[in-house]
Amino acid sequence: METTSTAFPPSQSACAHASALSPDEAWLPLPAAQWDAAAACHLFRRAAWSAQPADVKRALDEGLSATLDRLFPAQIVRFEKPKSVVEYENGLPAHAAKLKAAATPDEKRELQKAARERSRQSLQDMAVQWLSFAAQPQFSAQEKWVLFLGDIHVVSYEKVNRSDQIWEHHDILRRHSTGPAATLVKAVSRSPAMIRYLDLQASKRDAPNENFARELFELFVLGEGNYTEKDIKEAARAFTGYRLDRDGGFYFAPKQHDNSPKTVFGQTGAFTGDDIIDLAFRQPAAATFVPREMARFYLSDQRIDENQIATLGAWWAGQKHELRALAHRFFGSRLFFAPDYRGNFIKNPLQYYFGLLQDLRLDVTPAPRLTIAPLRQMGLHIYNPPNVRGWVGGRSWINSATLSARRQFAQGLFIPIDERKINADEKAGFDAARAAGNARFTVGDQAFRRFVDMAPEQIADVFLQVFLPVNVSAGYRESIIRHLAGDGGKQPSRILARIRDTAITLLQSPEYQLC
Repeated sequence: METTSTAFPPSQSACAHASALSPDEAWLPLPAAQWDAAAACHLFRRAAWSAQPADVKRALDEGLSATLDRLFPAQIVRFEKPKSVVEYENGLPAHAAKLKAAATPDEKRELQKAARERSRQSLQDMAVQWLSFAAQPQFSAQEKWVLFLGDIHVVSYEKVNRSDQIWEHHDILRRHSTGPAATLVKAVSRSPAMIRYLDLQASKRDAPNENFARELFELFVLGEGNYTEKDIKEAARAFTGYRLDRDGGFYFAPKQHDNSPKTVFGQTGAFTGDDIIDLAFRQPAAATFVPREMARFYLSDQRIDENQIATLGAWWAGQKHELRALAHRFFGSRLFFAPDYRGNFIKNPLQYYFGLLQDLRLDVTPAPRLTIAPLRQMGLHIYNPPNVRGWVGGRSWINSATLSARRQFAQGLFIPIDERKINADEKAGFDAARAAGNARFTVGDQAFRRFVDMAPEQIADVFLQVFLPVNVSAGYRESIIRHLAGDGGKQPSRILARIRDTAITLLQSPEYQLC
C-alpha cells in the first residue's frame, strides 16, 4: 500500500497559534470550550505514550484539571527493586570477601569479571521489568516525567557499573519528582550513581573535583553562561567529603570536607553542598532552566519564545520551584495545546515502542534481545545516555538506520515468536510473564476480527483516529480505503490480511513517528 503524505506534515487545530499568544496568555489554563477529543489526544501523546480511546473518553468526562491530577499525582507509584538486582546487591559482601582472599591477580580479574556479568544481567532484567511497568497506561505519564528528569540528572551504567545504584538513582528521581526541585537536586547530589558518574567520591579538601559543581550549574539548575569559573571552583569545595562506603552507600566524611569560607554568586560563607544548591536556586536563571528543558523534551526541538519561558519561570519561582505545580501549569496551558505543537514532534524510541504496545494492546516481550536490542538499534540504549547532556532528541532520532529499525520492529510485532528457539533464561521470563497474566507479545488475526464485517471506510477512520496524530489528506484516506477494499474478495482470511497490512503500513508511516 502506498500513501502520498509528506514526511512530517503539520496538524490542524482550532486553538490560537503559540506565536499569537502573549507571554501572559501563554500559560493561562486552556479554555473549557477547547477541551475536546483532539486536545485530550494531544495531552496523552505528549505527556504519556499514546492516546487510548478509553483514556480520552475518561478525560473528557472528568475535565482537564482532574485528568492532570490523575496523570501527575502528589505521590507517584514507585517501581520496586527487581529481585535480580536485590540478589546482586546482597551478593556484594561475599564478592568483596572473595576478592580480598584471592591469591593471584588472575583470580581477582575472574572474580571481577563474574561480578560485572551478574550486574549486567540484573540490569537487563531491570530494564525489561521497567518496560513492563512503564507500558501500563496508569503509569505512562509519571514514567515519562521520570525520563525527563533523568535526561537532566544524567548517569550512565557504562560508568557506574552497578545495577543497584542505577535503580537507586531513578528511585530518587521518582520519590522527589513532585516536590521542590531543590530537594530533588540535593537528593541527586547524594545518589551513589551520580557520585560515581561525576567522580565526586574523589573530591578531597586539598584537591576538589569540579565535575559535579560544573554539571550542577550548567546542566541541573542554571544553564550555560549563568555562572563563572570562580563560582565552580568555590562550589566544588563545598561538595568535598561526599563518599561511598564499602557497600556503595552514601556517607559524609567531615575530615575531607572543606569547611572554610567560600564565595559563590557573590555570597560568602562556610557553605555546604546543600547551601550551594539553595544559592543556585536563588539565581534568576534557575526559574527558567527546567521550563526551557520541558519545552525541549515535550514540545519542540526548536527553542520557543524566551519571553514566554520567562513568564512561566517567574510563576514557577513563586511556587518555590515545586515540580508538580510546574507540570500542571505546563500541561494545562494554552501554549501546550497550541497547533504549533500538535502532531509534529518526533517520538523518541521509547515513545515509539510504548505507543506500539499500547495501540496494539500488547505486553512487553520478556526477552532482552527482543526488546532492549531493538531499542538500541533505534538509537536509545536504556540506562546508557551518550554523555552528561543526555539525549539530544528531536530530528536526531531519525536517520536511515534508525528509521529502518523502527519499521522492522513494527513488522516484527505481527510475526509469532518461535519459542522453540528461546534459551532457558528467556523461557523463564516468558513463564513468569504468563503467570502474571501478560501473554500478548505479538498481534494475531484475532486482534482484527472485529473489523471483518465493517466497511473499508469505517476501518480506515478508526485506524487513522487511533494511530495517527495528524489530519491526513482526502487522497491519503482514499488510498487506505482502496487497499482495504482490495479486489472485493469477501473471504475472511483475505479481508484479515488486508486489514493487517494496512495496520502495519500505518505503524511504519512517517506520520506514526510523530506525536
